[in-house]
Amino acid sequence: MTRMPCAWSCVPVLSLGIAGPACAEFLEGTKAGLELRNFYFNSDYHQDNANQSKRDEWAQGFLLDVQSGYTEGSVGFGVDALGLLGVKLDSGPGRQGTGLLPEGDPKAPDDYSRLGLAAKMKLGKTELKAGTLMPRLATVLPNDGRLLPQTFRGALLTSRDIDQLTLTAGRLTSNTLRNEAGHGDIEASAKGMTGGTPSDRFDLLSASYAWSKQLTTAYHYGELDRNYQQHILSVTHSLPLGAGRSLKSDLRYADSSAEGNSNIDNRAYGAKFTYVAGAHEFGAAYQVMNGRTGFPHLDGTDSYLVNYVMISPDFANPDERSWQLRYDYDFAAVGLPGLTFMTRYLRGDHFQRTARLEGTEWERNTDIAYTVQSGPLKNLDLRWRNGSYRSNGTGNDIDQHRVIISYTIPLL
Repeated sequence: MTRMPCAWSCVPVLSLGIAGPACAEFLEGTKAGLELRNFYFNSDYHQDNANQSKRDEWAQGFLLDVQSGYTEGSVGFGVDALGLLGVKLDSGPGRQGTGLLPEGDPKAPDDYSRLGLAAKMKLGKTELKAGTLMPRLATVLPNDGRLLPQTFRGALLTSRDIDQLTLTAGRLTSNTLRNEAGHGDIEASAKGMTGGTPSDRFDLLSASYAWSKQLTTAYHYGELDRNYQQHILSVTHSLPLGAGRSLKSDLRYADSSAEGNSNIDNRAYGAKFTYVAGAHEFGAAYQVMNGRTGFPHLDGTDSYLVNYVMISPDFANPDERSWQLRYDYDFAAVGLPGLTFMTRYLRGDHFQRTARLEGTEWERNTDIAYTVQSGPLKNLDLRWRNGSYRSNGTGNDIDQHRVIISYTIPLL
C-alpha cells in the first residue's frame, strides 16, 4: 500500500481539527502573517512639454504570506502560499502611472489580486521550490517598492550543505509586475537597448562563500534567452575599528553581453564604502558604465548597482559616471528607538543626452521612518520618503513624495 506524503495527508486531518503526530513537524514549522500596507504616492513633473504633469494615487494592500513547515523524514515536503490584494482609495484618469495600481482606460480598476502557490522539498540543507517565487539574487531582484511585490514563476534550488557556501540554481518562466494581476513573458530592460524578445526562460546560477564573519565573495550568472547573458562578481567586507566603529566595503563588477537580436553590451563597475560610528553612518559610492548600452536587468526588477536609488533608473546610461554621498542616523542613541533617518545625494555625467549635448543628472533622497516598539501597535511602521531628480536636455525634472504605513498581523 502506497503511503500518502504527510503534506497531503495533513489536509483531511486538519479539516477535522485534529493534528496527528505524523503532521507535527509540518504544522509546528508553519508561519503565517497578514501585512496591511497603506501607500500614498505623489510625483510632480516640472520639465517643459511633460506628457503628464502629475502622478498621484492612494491605495491599500493586503499581503497574506503562509509558509508551511516540512513533513517528517529524511526528505521533507511543504507548500507556501501568497495571497495579494490591492484596493484603490484614490486615483484619476490623469494621475495614473504610480506603480501602485494597474493602469486603465480611462481610470485604474477598483482592485486587483493574485494568488501564488509554491511546492517545496528539503533534503538536509538543500531546498527545491517550484511555483511562485521571489528570489533575491544579484541577477534577479523582484521589486517590492510599491503596494504589492513583483513575483515570478519557476523553480529554484538552494543548497547550504557545505559550511559557509550557498549555491543557487534555477529557471524562471514568467513575470508578474508589481501592479499587475496576471503574468506574462520576461523582458529585458536597459538604457540604450534595442531588439530583444519576450522570453519564457531565465536561467540563473550563483555561489556565495563567507570566508569569515567579515568577508564574503560571490559569483552570479544569469541568461535571459534571446536577450542577454550576465556575469556578476561581488566582494563585501566589514573592518572592525573598535568602540562601535567599522568600515564596510562593497565592490561589484558585472559583464553583460547580447544574446539573440538584442544589442546589450555593458561592463558595470561599482564601489561603496560606509563608515559606521555608533548611531552615525557615512557612505560614499562611485559607479562606472562602459559599453554601448546601460546595465541590463529583468523588466520591473530592482537593479544590482550601487547607485540604484529612488527615482532615477540607476544612473546607468551608456558610459555614465556617477557618485553618491549618504548619511544615516539611528535615534535609539538619544532615547528614541525605532526612529531612523537617511539622506543621500547622487550626481551623474559623461553620457550622451543628444548628438551635441553631454548628459548630466542628480538626485536627492530623504527617508524618515518610525517603528512602534511596544504595546498593541508594536511593529507598526510609518515611513515618509521624499526625492527630487533633475537632468539637462530632454531629461525629467521630478519631485516625489511617498507615505507608507505598514502593519503585520501574525496569524501563526
